Amino acid sequence: MVLGATLIQWSAAIVTRVFAFIGPSATSAWRFLLGAVVLLGATRPKVAAWSRRQWIAAAVLGASTAFMNQCFYQSIARIPLGGAVAIEYLGPFLVSALGKRSPRHLFFVFVAGAGVLAIARPGGGLNTLGILFAAGSGLGWAIYVFAAHRVGRQGEGFGGLAVSMAMAALITLPMSIGSANVVLSHPGVLARLALVAVMSIVLGFGCELQALRRLKPSIAGVLFALDPAIAFLIGLVLLHQPIGPWDLVGMVCVVVAGAGVTYDAATADLEVPQ
Repeated sequence: MVLGATLIQWSAAIVTRVFAFIGPSATSAWRFLLGAVVLLGATRPKVAAWSRRQWIAAAVLGASTAFMNQCFYQSIARIPLGGAVAIEYLGPFLVSALGKRSPRHLFFVFVAGAGVLAIARPGGGLNTLGILFAAGSGLGWAIYVFAAHRVGRQGEGFGGLAVSMAMAALITLPMSIGSANVVLSHPGVLARLALVAVMSIVLGFGCELQALRRLKPSIAGVLFALDPAIAFLIGLVLLHQPIGPWDLVGMVCVVVAGAGVTYDAATADLEVPQ
């Protein structure tokens, strides 16, 4: 989970330089297209034997991932990486937190909300459109957690992930067609897109699929809570995006709240009735 998060956030920092050439929507579409080609070539999934349930799970994973990444790239094109991921994380966090409406969990919801307000404060480098796109990405992320768990449990290997990413590539294909001339005439842009596709689609999502195959979504959420911290660190090191005191406060609130909620969920799952 930690390796997958690092690869995905690292690739997001790398890919921002492509936005100036083809924009965030086309960048996301090319990422899916190139990643799907690599995955399909490597796994060659035997879909003839697939059940209807497997096809539905792959379709949901592909659609949710496409929506999540389109919104996320639009967000990081407008606001800092760390802030975008902190807001995005509220999607899977709220699913876990509101699933058990105890006073303790509602307190964690309050702490996470306070953290996001600290990050999204006036003058913090965020804007309304960037925040809305990050929130949309959070919705896609919440669905992705459950869909990836279902796809991972329905088969071994990465055939399910390959088909899901191929579906995401088909959904976003219209967004990549118009930029084909630019990408193919600039080898550096194509190489960067290919690198990002391998880092995020093949390796990043592959790592997360392996983790979600073994963990319940509520338990995996305790590690997803580290994503905002990883994103802030990568934004600082690679993109030179400054981290202020309120950013640190907000990041700590979001990470602690996410860890607390999902730790409680994991503990409840492990309890054995007497």
